[in-house]
Amino acid sequence: MKFAGYIEREVSMARKLARLDERRIPSDLDFRKVDSLTAEVVEKLSRVRPTTLGQASRIPGITPAALANLLIHLGKKR
Repeated sequence: MKFAGYIEREVSMARKLARLDERRIPSDLDFRKVDSLTAEVVEKLSRVRPTTLGQASRIPGITPAALANLLIHLGKKR
């Protein structure tokens, strides 16, 4: 019972990460056209070319804000 809050938070985080792994990034996406991404983030994403948002989230230096901007951009493309 003592750790129930921590366990619940970890389970919630695991579910969010699983959803990010389901969200595909088009292979032809030009990261320079995504609003508000820093030059560093654009360079890292262009070099690695992740296929999902989950993969992008595991690249060192990719911030939650950058992921949110990428998610918004992908939503606009739909």
